[in-house]
Amino acid sequence: MSTPTPVSSTVHRRVPLFKRLPVISHFNKSVGLQRTMLVIGLVLTGLFLLTAIFAPLVAPYGFAQLSDNDGSFPTQDPPGGKHLWGTTVGGYDVFSRVIWGSQTAIFVIVVAVVLSIFAGVILGLVSGYLGGWLDRILVVVADAIYAFPSLLVAIVMAIVISGGESNLFGGVLAAAISITVVFIPQYFRVIRAETIRLKAEPFVESAKVVGASNVRIMSRHIYRNATRTLPLIFTLNASEAILTLAGLGFLGFGIEPSSAAEWGFDLNKALADTTSGIWWTGVFPGLAIVWTVLGLTLVGESINDLNDPRLRGRKSAGGKGSGPDPTAVAQAALQAEVR
Repeated sequence: MSTPTPVSSTVHRRVPLFKRLPVISHFNKSVGLQRTMLVIGLVLTGLFLLTAIFAPLVAPYGFAQLSDNDGSFPTQDPPGGKHLWGTTVGGYDVFSRVIWGSQTAIFVIVVAVVLSIFAGVILGLVSGYLGGWLDRILVVVADAIYAFPSLLVAIVMAIVISGGESNLFGGVLAAAISITVVFIPQYFRVIRAETIRLKAEPFVESAKVVGASNVRIMSRHIYRNATRTLPLIFTLNASEAILTLAGLGFLGFGIEPSSAAEWGFDLNKALADTTSGIWWTGVFPGLAIVWTVLGLTLVGESINDLNDPRLRGRKSAGGKGSGPDPTAVAQAALQAEVR
């Protein structure tokens, strides 16, 4: 009989590790409009990351530089010459401020999202696996946090941490902590729901039978299966972190220009320029916020669609069909059964 031969070849065939990474695996599964959205989001996000990494090489001047060998910079100078995007009312180079502002945004995203993931995942695992009174208390606290607007928490944190002084440490830390407090319930709810589902699976029961401790079960068996949706939440929360930081700066609780570059603060200072026809001081920082948030949102929404087997096979307009691809649904069901 020739039946064992194809089964054996299928079992030993493994997908390379790099093709199983979150973004790469989603790109391989995407088609039509989904792939277009994902590519646009990846390009915009990649430009944002590269700009932040190579800011010292790309920016012609420092974020607080007001002069060079030729003398002081002119104020409200229109785009052109050695100031590609013009200068602000304070004499800062707009192009350099926008480039350096990407680094500030990266700092806030890293601090806020990493802290919220760390705390949310641990609390979700413990609450979902142990249950009981601890689970009820954590759920009530998580629900109560949603009653506080993230921007309001950010303003309070900025005043408490930095005493109202908008320096680099106070501005970044205030935004990061406020975003962390607001984002923890999101990770907590997702991980808790997955943990409750997974702790009833046979492999968890088997681990209990052989005498595995609760810590080992949560860290070795449940953790890997419960954190598959984290890339999606991370991308969406990263864009919200940028908007929260920009909102702080726009309301006057951001970072002073002598400490760091921040897009929201530059927008706040550009408000008085709009009535005078000086558009470049506000347009370029605003576009930086829009394009960065758009890129992160497109990546997150694309990953969300591709995680749903019903939407994974969605074609672009004019394709053979606009509904779910039966083959994709069948493959997703087979993979779920194998897991």
